[in-house]
Amino acid sequence: MTPRPPTAAVEPGQDGRYKWIALSNTTLGVLIATMDSSIVIISLPAIFRGIHLDPLAPGNIGYLLWMILGYLLVSAVLVVTLGRLGDMFGRVRMYNMGFAIFACASLALSLDPLKGGPGALWLIGFRVVQAFGGSMLTANSAAILTDAFPARQRGMALGVNQITALAGQFLGLLAGGLLAGIDWRAVFWVSVPVGVVGTIWSYRSLRETGSRKPGRIDWVGNLTFTVGAGALLAAITYGIQPYGGHPTGWTNPWVLGGLSAGALLLVVFCLAETRIAEPMFQLGLFRIRAFAAGNLAALLTSIARGGLQFMLIIWLQGIWLPLHGYDFERTPLWAGIFMLPLTVGFLLAGPVSGYLSDRFGARLFSTGGLVLVAAAFVGLLVLPVNFSYPAFAALLLLSGIGQGMFSAPNTSAIMGSVPPEQRGAASGMRATFQNSGTALSIGLSFSLMISGLSSSLPTALNSGLQAQGVPAGTAAQVAGLPPVSTLFATFLGNNPISNLLGPSGVLHTLPAASVRTLTGTRFFPELVSGPFHHGLVTVFGVATAMALVAALASALRGRHHTAGPDKPAGSTKGQRSWRKAPSS
Repeated sequence: MTPRPPTAAVEPGQDGRYKWIALSNTTLGVLIATMDSSIVIISLPAIFRGIHLDPLAPGNIGYLLWMILGYLLVSAVLVVTLGRLGDMFGRVRMYNMGFAIFACASLALSLDPLKGGPGALWLIGFRVVQAFGGSMLTANSAAILTDAFPARQRGMALGVNQITALAGQFLGLLAGGLLAGIDWRAVFWVSVPVGVVGTIWSYRSLRETGSRKPGRIDWVGNLTFTVGAGALLAAITYGIQPYGGHPTGWTNPWVLGGLSAGALLLVVFCLAETRIAEPMFQLGLFRIRAFAAGNLAALLTSIARGGLQFMLIIWLQGIWLPLHGYDFERTPLWAGIFMLPLTVGFLLAGPVSGYLSDRFGARLFSTGGLVLVAAAFVGLLVLPVNFSYPAFAALLLLSGIGQGMFSAPNTSAIMGSVPPEQRGAASGMRATFQNSGTALSIGLSFSLMISGLSSSLPTALNSGLQAQGVPAGTAAQVAGLPPVSTLFATFLGNNPISNLLGPSGVLHTLPAASVRTLTGTRFFPELVSGPFHHGLVTVFGVATAMALVAALASALRGRHHTAGPDKPAGSTKGQRSWRKAPSS
């Protein structure tokens, strides 16, 4: 009897069923993680009402900032460490643990028993814990998919995963508006069943298929990077708060000290990483042109995208929706709804461009997508403040398509260019640049907008209030308040004039007709539209330049090196088996 030939071993990327399980589970993980990064933005008014705290009262603005920023800062500074730990101890193990931590933190958030400042601190603290779990998900998901899928399908898989993550940021805005209308705790409840189901599913179905690289934890690198990046991002964020009579805080010694200390620690970090045998941040990967150019393009695009998100929210909530008859209290929900074309563009272009980039290369799609993003910014620049919605929706759709065309192929090119045993670290580094860009965008876009408003808003506000009978002294006092108060009021869906004049009590002394005019839906939007457009031109002008520089970086990624054919788990020859890839 003729013996049968031995059965060939099935490599990770060739397991037809497992790769789809990995894709569906990791996509669920990054979706809920990124949704929770933005879900509180729209629901902040309901959350603060629920814990009986006025976030715009003196001394409370810090609670507002850290409710938004705590999650983003943790996501920005820890993903490299968590990706590196995935390389060392198993990407699936770290991912599974992240799902469990995320679910527990979501439950704790929904059960906040405190009120006022302590209640806000409870939420901020467990948001940080939730972000830690979410970072474990995002840091390792791309590496798990890169292990599970063969090179010919990797762009499609990473495209679905990456675009779902980006779309989650905008879907979070819509979900926050819907759930906050039911109960502020529902904003956090929604993550609990998803976290529990995802945790059980991942523990039962995912398995380690990639190369592991045992080693020691780089404590020096972890400490200097975490503290340095955290100090730098926190200082940039606090730079938007007024200080010493200035509309922004860039002259604040604490801000300057944070910037200097953060930059110094990051320099120390880079120097230390070149001297440590097993560093957390693989600086050598930046010798790969595709990796370096892809991450630079991702950072600049993330900053531009974050600025777009926050400016659109203020534009819709503070001006356009009130001008069209929407009460300020209803504008957060409707802002999320009217921004849906952006998400639709992501979902349409991401998987398709990821699939096509597997066949035709990443450079054409990623570069072309960024050119579309720049064109959309130019279109938004020329729109009037009180625009026609079809034109606005078309530009959002164009921007979404462009960002989808860029993100999926760019992620695939980055992850495919590194050796298999370093994919966890590479995934964390990629996520760091993306998340840091989102955090940086808050400080940059708000600072640019505040600078634009500070030159013209006080004069417009002073004359407009006096025209409605507000005493000159009160009008001058209100007009002299920092523009950031006005921005945050619109951001929270509050009536800005009621918020500005309420503490003075002057509304009770004015004729009823003047009060109706001042607190109506048209007075503030018409008053601020000119100054706002001036600031908007500055923000979107800078974003256009960033998109074009990112497009140039993407175009120059060149004939990159990519890791050789996928090897079974345990292979350690990734670095030596690199081969030239076709130009992409």
